[in-house]
Parts: sequence; C-alpha cells; structure tokens
Amino acid sequence: MHIPDNYLSPATCGTLVLAVAPVWTVAVIKVKAQIKQKRETLPMLGIAASLAFLIMMFNLPIPGGTTAHAVGGTLLAVLIGPWAAVLALTVTLLLQALLFGDGGILAFGANAFNMAVIMPMVGYACYRLGEKLHHPKIGLFVGAYLGINVAALVAGIELGLQPLLAHTASGAPLYCPYGLNVTVPAMLAAHLLVAGWVEAIFTVLVYQFVHKVAPTNLYQAAAPQSRRPWLYLLGGLAILSPLGLLASNTAWGEWSPAELKQRLVAEHISQQAPQGMVQGLHFKALFQDYTIGNLPISVGYILSAVTAVLIFLLLMRGLQHDSQTTK
Repeated sequence: MHIPDNYLSPATCGTLVLAVAPVWTVAVIKVKAQIKQKRETLPMLGIAASLAFLIMMFNLPIPGGTTAHAVGGTLLAVLIGPWAAVLALTVTLLLQALLFGDGGILAFGANAFNMAVIMPMVGYACYRLGEKLHHPKIGLFVGAYLGINVAALVAGIELGLQPLLAHTASGAPLYCPYGLNVTVPAMLAAHLLVAGWVEAIFTVLVYQFVHKVAPTNLYQAAAPQSRRPWLYLLGGLAILSPLGLLASNTAWGEWSPAELKQRLVAEHISQQAPQGMVQGLHFKALFQDYTIGNLPISVGYILSAVTAVLIFLLLMRGLQHDSQTTK
C-alpha cells in the first residue's frame, strides 16, 4: 500500500498533502494535551511507531503473484488514542520513505492520508462502537479488518484516477497507467482476502498481550517497570523480520519503472512505462529496500528493523526529556 513516487501526478500529491496537513495540526494539538495528562504518551508513541514499522516488514503472498502487508493502524489507535496513532504512523511512514525507500517522497502525503489517517480513524470508530455494544474485541477485529480495507480502497481510487487526471494529448497516461476498473479490484482483493485477516488477528493478539502486561491501564505498558515485555516483543519481531522476505514479489502498484514496463508489454498495453514515471523523481534511500552494504539481505533486514526501533525510541526519549526540562 506504499505508493511509490511517480505513480501519482504532482497535483494529486500536492492535494493530498493539503488534505492531511490540517489532520496533522489537530493531532499535534491533541497529543500535546494528552501528554500533559498522561506522561507515558511519548514512550508509548515510540513503542507504537516501532511496532507499526516491524509489522509492515512482514510481506504476505497474495494469489496472482504479488504481496501485501499488515499495518497495525487500528491497534495503535486503541493503544495510544487515534490522534497519537496518526502521529506515530506518520513518523513511521516518513522514516520508511527517507531511510529505506519504502513509499515515495512526493507520495508521502498520500500514504499518510491512507495509512496514518483513514486506517486508524475507521478502525477506532468500529472499536468504540463495539465497546458501546459491550463487545470490544469484536469491534477491534472488525475495525482492524475494515480499516485496512478502506485504506486500500482509497489507495486504489487514487491510483485509478491518474489516467483521467494526467495524460498526454493523445490520451496516454503520464503516471499510473491502470484505471479504476483495475486498481480498485487489485487493491481490495489483496487486502480483503489476505492482509485484512492478518491485520485483524494480529491486532487482537497484541491487544490481549497488552492487557496482560497492563490489565487496568494501557499506559502502564509504557511505564519503566513494564517495558521489558514490549522490548521482548519488538526484539522478537525484529529477529523474525526476514520471514517477510519469503514473499519476495513486488506488491501491486509498487513496481519500478522497469518492472512496470515488463508488465505493460506482457499485457499488450504499452511498449514503455508512462512518460511522467520515467522522467519523475527517483530518490535513492540510504538503505534502499532494507539492504545494508554488501551484507546478506536477511542480515540487512534485521539491522534495518533494529535501526528503526532505536531511532523511534531515542527520538521519543529525547522529546520526553525536552518536555520535562521545559516545565
């Protein structure tokens, strides 16, 4: 679901940044107020961002030869609140794009809109409805499943509109070459059939884990005396992260220009990739595709996971220290 650069037109990317900017603003205001009431919010943000990053490293095989992954959007919304989840997921997506080349730089606003706003908000609304009906776990399961699928639907719409919004005088698409009749079914199939169920099951399992660690207050899970189980969980996921390499095919809509050209030729659609895609931004991240130097890809995967977790935890620890010293 990480839309790369050059699949969306610059106008679409700019519009989605403008759409998500007010949400970021409200989220910052809400989380600042939340930190004053619950001082463990900042450590929990670091834990939540780390958890989301690790979850997204586990690629899942999809019938038809592509892959997808869970995100943890609803889980984060329930653990730390929907507005804090918006910020945690936004930071996660930003690090993925800048350091690992997972998701586009120009498409960052689109990816944040889909995965950091729509997904946690939809999932949290379902969870709250489940609570009111005295079935919170059912609400959580349904919310996780619907949240990721609504986000996938929106991503499919964004991609599928590109041939209508940006094309040459002859009608050739400049960016994503597939219309809504292809993008929406492709995105929904991967998430309705596989990723959504994994998202829902994993969400409920971690939710139960947290309640065992902190049965009366979820924020106890971020207290210093209660962080060890979280560190075990994050460390275990980091070590197991190379399992995500077993599904090695590219996720639908995340192909490189060369891969896309091969698909278009094989499908007798075009002999070349769209012009805007070829001539667009081609950012090379420091650890592109979670590879580090000449190390084996599995080792690079683990080191990438550990690096991201350390960055998130240290960042939130620094912010917590600053907030304490400015009081």
